[in-house]
Amino acid sequence: MMNPNETYLQLVLTKLEEAIGRLNASISRGEQEIQAMNEYYWDNYTEMDEYGYENYDNQKALFGQMTVTNSQLDLKHRYQKMLYSPYFGRVDFRFEDEEEAESFHIGIGNFSEAPGMTPLIYDWRAPISSLFYDYDRGPASFEAPAGLISGDITSKWQYKIRRGKMIYAFESDVKIDDEILKAELGKNGDVHLKNIVRTIQREQNAIIRNTKDRILIVQGCAGSGKTSVALHRIAYLLYHDRKRLTSDSVVILSPNAVFTDYISRILPELGEQNIQEMSFDLFAYRQLKSFINDCEDRYDEMERQLAGAGSPHYAYKQSKEFAEKIRGFVLSLEDDLMDFKDFTFRKWTVSAEELEKYFYFKFTGTPLLDRMGAVMDYEVDAEETLRGREFSEEEKIVITEKMMKMYETRDIYILYSRFLKSQGLPELPHLPVQERILPYEDVYPILYMKYLLEAPKGLKAVRHLVIDEMQDYSYIQYLLLDRLFSCPMTILGDLAQTMDEKEQDVTCFLPKILGKDSRILYLNKSYRSTVEITKMAEKIRGKEGGEAISRHGKEPEEIKAASFEEAVSQALARVKTTGSGEQESGKWPHADGTEPPYDTAAILCMTEKEAREAYEIARQTAIWCGADPDKLVYLLDKNSRQFKDGLVVTTFYLAKGLEFDQVFTIYHKDEDGPLFTHARYICATRALHELYMVEMS
Repeated sequence: MMNPNETYLQLVLTKLEEAIGRLNASISRGEQEIQAMNEYYWDNYTEMDEYGYENYDNQKALFGQMTVTNSQLDLKHRYQKMLYSPYFGRVDFRFEDEEEAESFHIGIGNFSEAPGMTPLIYDWRAPISSLFYDYDRGPASFEAPAGLISGDITSKWQYKIRRGKMIYAFESDVKIDDEILKAELGKNGDVHLKNIVRTIQREQNAIIRNTKDRILIVQGCAGSGKTSVALHRIAYLLYHDRKRLTSDSVVILSPNAVFTDYISRILPELGEQNIQEMSFDLFAYRQLKSFINDCEDRYDEMERQLAGAGSPHYAYKQSKEFAEKIRGFVLSLEDDLMDFKDFTFRKWTVSAEELEKYFYFKFTGTPLLDRMGAVMDYEVDAEETLRGREFSEEEKIVITEKMMKMYETRDIYILYSRFLKSQGLPELPHLPVQERILPYEDVYPILYMKYLLEAPKGLKAVRHLVIDEMQDYSYIQYLLLDRLFSCPMTILGDLAQTMDEKEQDVTCFLPKILGKDSRILYLNKSYRSTVEITKMAEKIRGKEGGEAISRHGKEPEEIKAASFEEAVSQALARVKTTGSGEQESGKWPHADGTEPPYDTAAILCMTEKEAREAYEIARQTAIWCGADPDKLVYLLDKNSRQFKDGLVVTTFYLAKGLEFDQVFTIYHKDEDGPLFTHARYICATRALHELYMVEMS
């Protein structure tokens, strides 16, 4: 005889299968309707009425049916996923003034037998689901559309269901304990950022469900689930603000394209479409390409710093002081940049005095390089009204060209170069646009100048901005973000994982830039690494970090090597991944088959040159082992677009945000200084299960 938990699971699975059957029938009918509409259109479109009404009605009906059918296909896909694991929790809640408690099962999405019926499963983002995350047994409440609902939680249950089978079910006063969390996060399986709805902790839930603060800043230790929490937060906001917020109106600024691919599987698993993701460097380049040919990125500057050849002006050019000097220079251009002359177009004349008056007194709130356009629009409108005529588009082009010649120059590259000279800094090379390549240290200062001189365009469609790795953004970059985006933001990072010489706690100045309606929250518990790996990372950094969950594993190994080649060989001798090929012949020499292989391993180097050398050694070793290196070893560089299982060879700075079952950090004994300490710390905190620190003498 089945217990109540098994009985309810079978009921839900039966109802899901019935719903999928109904959807299949409806989808089939819809597809037949679409085919019939297409056939009718192509058979009759030449005879449709001359005004196109029948054509319009036919097209409207066709698109309507396609929309319905696609929606049903999406719902079917979600129900099929729910068959695998329909829910993971239950809360029994007795409403105020009620005698009996009601049971609410919590899952990845809502499910009811028919529209309007009581759900058999509640979406984890639904208001009532917050009871599961925020309260233990006893008094509890949740915010519903009708207001605050109060009552008592009489019991809470957790379930693990796989392939429609109940793996475990237990009643718990507390939402989750570390033993279950440890089992969920400690598996060697999928190392992509975890879908955490089953194991959300109370402090994470406070971030995910926060709808009150416009700017939410999350300072979290390595492995605390910052990025995953941010993505769950976006899924929650998309669910609760469907009219205003869509996946197309959310943008994530992420470190690089590989990280974008790495996290791309999270939101679809949460029932939402992928959202837009890009690096801030790519965004900057797109904003600058009207007056430069190309620009360096953060990794170009990083390689120079690692080689001891970084720019002596880099830090200064990203500072608050430098931003203030740019603002002062832009103010001085009010007079220096303009040369007003009488304007004449055919029989129409406007005096220089009138243009100057409007420029300095009527449109003072318009940025300098946009201001003459505002004056022109005003004068053109006045002339058209006075003369009862309308200028053609060709005439307006001529008028614009003549008006814009009253600027001494509108080339921001030239203006920025003049500014550098005024500060006693080296000027930019005097080159035509097609030959201009901007040093990285100047990318954001010149972009800041651009948006002091011009109004940002085309960014109002962004309704929510997510900024990852916040500690790597400079003061001037945050000034830019504030100027470019007026939307709510979720900002997250870890000051210990900086790529600069000094740790930068951006929370000290962010509220001053972004406004008083900013809130800072902290995640101090690490769920990624074992206790042993966490202690090694703290030893490298010289400071204690976040609290690690009680998951123990292999002690990290410190290995000595006489050369780079020996260091790579030492790492390869310990690799336990068979890559995507999963071929018996595709194992490293030591593999004895006594334990399941890991999905991922990583050799992390300090520089790109070293990473490329290590990659070639690993490929050759794979060939010697009779393996296909294309299915076993991958080089991850700044042009990579995809994250793959197997042995990844890359630099520490491209590994940020990623995690691997095994990590092999290769570094030189004489590499000293804060930057290399930060690099080794970043490497150590990438490891899930095994960490090896390989030191070359």
